[in-house]
Amino acid sequence: MVRHQVRGFLTIVDDCSFRVSQFDMLSGSDVHFWGSIAPDFDNFTNGFMISDYKLNETYKNASFSVKLSRNVTWDRIQVLSICDLLTESDFGHVILSNGSDLAPALSPDLAPSPASNYNRGEEGKFGPFSVTTMFDNCKVLSNDYRIWWSLSVERDFIDIGLEAAIAIQNYMAFGWADPKANSEVMIGGDVAVAGFTEEGMPFVDDFYITKYSECTINKDGSAHGVCPDTVYEGSDPVGLVNNTKLIYGHRKDGVSFIRYRRPMVSVDTKYDLPVNYTENMTVIWALGLMRPPDTFRPYYSPQNHGGPMSVTYGHLVLNVSEQVNECLGPLDAANKEDQDLIIADANKPLVVTTGPAVHYPNPPNPSKVLYVNKKEAPVLKVERGVPVRFSVQAGHDVALYITSDLIGGNATLRNKTETIYAGGPEAEGVLASPMELIWEPDRNTPDQVYYQSLYQKKMGWRVQVVDGGLSDMYNNSVLLDDQQVTFFWTLSEDSISIAARGEKKSGYIAIGFGIGMVNSYAYVGWVDDTGKGHVNSYWIDGRDASRVHPTNENLTNIRCKSENGIITFEFIRPLKPCSHHDRVECKNIIDPTTPLKVIWALGTKWSDEHLNEKNMHSETSHRPIRVLLMGGSAEAEQDLRPVLAVHGFMMFLSWGILLPGGILAARYLKHVKGDSWYQIHVSLQYSGLAILLLGLLFAVAELRGLNISSAHVKFGLAAIFLACVQPVNATMRPKKSANGEEVSSKRRLWEYFHFIVGRSAIVVGIAALFSGMKHLGDRYGDENVHGYIWALILWFVIGTMIVMYLEYQEKQRRRDRVFGRSNWVLGNLEEDDSSDLLNSARASSQKDKQHSGLMEVQLEPLNR
Repeated sequence: MVRHQVRGFLTIVDDCSFRVSQFDMLSGSDVHFWGSIAPDFDNFTNGFMISDYKLNETYKNASFSVKLSRNVTWDRIQVLSICDLLTESDFGHVILSNGSDLAPALSPDLAPSPASNYNRGEEGKFGPFSVTTMFDNCKVLSNDYRIWWSLSVERDFIDIGLEAAIAIQNYMAFGWADPKANSEVMIGGDVAVAGFTEEGMPFVDDFYITKYSECTINKDGSAHGVCPDTVYEGSDPVGLVNNTKLIYGHRKDGVSFIRYRRPMVSVDTKYDLPVNYTENMTVIWALGLMRPPDTFRPYYSPQNHGGPMSVTYGHLVLNVSEQVNECLGPLDAANKEDQDLIIADANKPLVVTTGPAVHYPNPPNPSKVLYVNKKEAPVLKVERGVPVRFSVQAGHDVALYITSDLIGGNATLRNKTETIYAGGPEAEGVLASPMELIWEPDRNTPDQVYYQSLYQKKMGWRVQVVDGGLSDMYNNSVLLDDQQVTFFWTLSEDSISIAARGEKKSGYIAIGFGIGMVNSYAYVGWVDDTGKGHVNSYWIDGRDASRVHPTNENLTNIRCKSENGIITFEFIRPLKPCSHHDRVECKNIIDPTTPLKVIWALGTKWSDEHLNEKNMHSETSHRPIRVLLMGGSAEAEQDLRPVLAVHGFMMFLSWGILLPGGILAARYLKHVKGDSWYQIHVSLQYSGLAILLLGLLFAVAELRGLNISSAHVKFGLAAIFLACVQPVNATMRPKKSANGEEVSSKRRLWEYFHFIVGRSAIVVGIAALFSGMKHLGDRYGDENVHGYIWALILWFVIGTMIVMYLEYQEKQRRRDRVFGRSNWVLGNLEEDDSSDLLNSARASSQKDKQHSGLMEVQLEPLNR
C-alpha cells in the first residue's frame, strides 16, 4: 500500500494474465495497471501501461482477472503497480523477481520501523508471500476503526493491526480486559496504545489501566491511571515489561495504521494478560487525543476518549482463532490531508528551500523536495487579494513557480497545458542571495493551485486559495441605496468582475442595471434546497412574474453562497456581451466612462423556473445609485426631471422661438420703413443667446459636470458654438456700399457666411432639441416623452408652413419691385439693407440701371 488504501492479493495465472482478489482501493482519476523495472521515481515515471483494464472506481473486497496487453510479457515487469496517470501517483505495487521465483518485496515507501522481526517468508493461508498491511482476519470496531490480526500458534504470538480514520494527533488503543473485572471492564485492562510522533514516526506502547484518569505518579513513586507498564516498574532495561513490538506503521489518506506483535503468554504476569486463542475473551478499545511527552511525562499519554460508546470506545467478545473478515472495503477519511498547513501572512515572507523527501504526499517523488518555512511540502493557504511573498533560497537549479499543474516541472514538456500565475525561470536564489517573488491571488485564481519547481516534477505541493474579505478581492465597493446591499467591482480591459452581498438575511439577492426594476437587466443569486448556489441573468420589462425573462449572458466564474442567511454572489461578464443585436442581452453594454445605475432587491425564495408572485421581492431600493466605475465612487441618482424640464424649456424658447424669430425678422421685415427689422432681429438674437447660455449653465451646474459622450450634448455644444459665432461675426460686418455702387466682395462674403452659420445653428439646435427628448426618455423612461416629441414636430411643421407663406409673399414683393408695379412713395428710395444682397434679381436690376444712364432725382419740399 502506498496510497488510496490499496490492499489485496495478487495471483499470476499464466503468461498472459493475473488475478486480483479481496481488492480494496479508493477511487482515483485515471488509474491503470503499470509496469516498470524499479519502484523509484525515475524508473516509475518511465514505466508503461501493461493492460487496458481501468480502475476508475472505489473497490470493496473485489475480485477480477486482468489480461496483459499483447506486447507485454512478465520478463519486462519487475514492478507491477497501480498508477494514476493524471497525478503520476503510485497507489501500490508488488516487486517481482525474474523467472518463476516471484518474491514480492516491501514497498520502499514504508515508514521507518523495526520491521526485522517480521518474517516475510512465513507461509500464511493466502500463499507464501505477504506484506505488512495484509492479515488473515479483520473485525470492525466502529465506522472509523478496525482491527486486523494474524495468529501464529506455533511461535506463540499474535500480529495485530490497528487502523483508524483519525487525525494524526490521535491515538488508537486495543487490548484485553481482565477476566475478573465486573462492570468496569476497562479497569485492569492490558492495552496497546499506538500512534505517531510529531515527526510522523509510528510507535506503540504497552499500557495497564488502574483508574479512569490520566497517568499520575504519586510522591512515593507509585503510579495510577492509564500508564505505560514501564512507569509502574520504573524502567524496562531488558524489555520484559513492554511486550508490544512495533512491526510497521504508516499514515496514508488520513488513515493511521500500526502493526505490532505481542506474545500470547507474556513473561510479565503483573501487567500483561495471557491471551487464550481458543476461548472467547473480552477485548476493549478506544480512540482519542494524545498528549505528547514533556518534562513530567516523558511518554505519549492518551487523553479521555470522550464521545459515545461504540464510536470512540467500546468492548466486545472476541475469539482470535475464529476466521473473521468484516472489513469489506477501504476506510475513507473525511480529511485525507496530513501535510503541515502554513497560512500566508502578507507581512512575513515564505522561505522556500529544499531538503530530503521523508513524507512527500504524492509518491513516488525525487529524493529532494521543496520545504517552506522548514516544513516538507506543506499545504499553503492564501487569501485572494492579499499579496504573498516568497523568499526563494532553494538553489539555482530550482526555479519556483505557481501553476495550475499538479506535477509541475514545466507541463509543456509533457505536451500538456498549464496556467502560470507567478514565478518562472527568474525565481531562483540561494541563502546568500535570495530572490523575492510576490504573488497576489485575485478573483480569477482557482481554489486550488500548486507551487512547484520549473525544472523538476513533484517537488512542491498544494496551495489552497480562499476568499478573503470581498474588499480585498475587488478594487472598488459601494453601499447601494438604503445600505442593504454592497456592490463590489473590478474593471479589466474588456470585462468586469462583479459581486453583491446582502447586509441582512434573505432567500435571494438581486441587483439590476437601470433606474428601476422595469426595463432593467437583473442578476439574481440564490442557494437551492440542496445547498447549491446559482446566479442567473434576466431582462425585466414588467411588474409581474411573467415579465421576468431569462437571458443567456456569458457569465463566468460564478459563485453564490449563503452564510447565516447572508447571501453573496460573484461573476465575471464582458463589457460588451455579444454582437447580435437581435438578442436582448446584447444591448446590456457597460460603458466604464458612463455612470452605471444600480438597483437592488431582496426576497424570500427564488427558482430558475416557474416563477410566480411569491418570488417577487419583499424589499427593494427606492432609487438607483450612480456608480462611477472608473472613479471607484458612487452617488445617489437624483430625480433631475424638474431640472431637465427647465433646461428643455429654455432651450425650446431659444431654438424654437427667439432665434428663429430673429432670422425671420431679418428675412421678411426689411420692407418695413426704417430699421425696425434690424432692431427686432438683434433683440431676438441676443435674447435667445442669453437664454441659451443660461440653460447650458443651469444644466451643467445641476448635473455636476459636462459629459460629451451623448449625441444630445454633442449637438447642443455644436449649436451653441454656432450661435455664439453670429454676434462676433456681426461686429466684423464690412461697411455697406453707397447707393448705386456695386456690392464689395467682402460684404458679399460676409453675408454668405452670416447666412450659412445662422441657418446651420438653427438646424443643429433643432437636432439638439429632439436628441434631448430622446435622452430624457432613455434616462427616465418617461411615458410622456413621445408626446413631447410629437408636439415638437407639430410646432416645427407649423413653423415651416409659416416660413413657406412668408417666403411666397417675399418673392411676390420682389417681383413687383423689379417690374415697377409697386406703390413707390416719393422719398422712400433708400436701399440700405432693405434689399437682399443675395438675391440675383437685385443685382441684375442694379446693373440695368447703371447701363441705362438714367438719373434718379429726389424731390424734397422746401421749408420756409
